[in-house]
Amino acid sequence: MRNSPLLLCGPTGENYLLDGDLTIKGVTKPVSLNLEFYGVSPGQGYGEVSGYEASVVLNRKDFGIDIDLPIETGGAVVGDKVTITLNIEALKQA
Repeated sequence: MRNSPLLLCGPTGENYLLDGDLTIKGVTKPVSLNLEFYGVSPGQGYGEVSGYEASVVLNRKDFGIDIDLPIETGGAVVGDKVTITLNIEALKQA
C-alpha cells in the first residue's frame, strides 16, 4: 500500500487515519484505514515498539476478485464485502 502521511484525527491523539492506494491483483484503489493506537512498549532490546490495529471493508469485486463458489443452500462461500484487518508493530528509529 502506497500511503500519504498519517493524519491525526482523534481528540486524544490515539486514533489515526491512513489514506493510501491499495493494489490487489493489479487493481489499485484509494482506501482509508482507521488505525487504533494500542500503546508503546520498551521492546526487546532494539528500541521502543508501538502497536496499532487497522481495518477496512472492501468490495472484493472492485479488485477483480469475482470468483463465486455457490453453496447448496444458496448464496456464495465468500461475500462481496471483505474485511481486511492489520495488526502492526512499528519500531522507533533513532
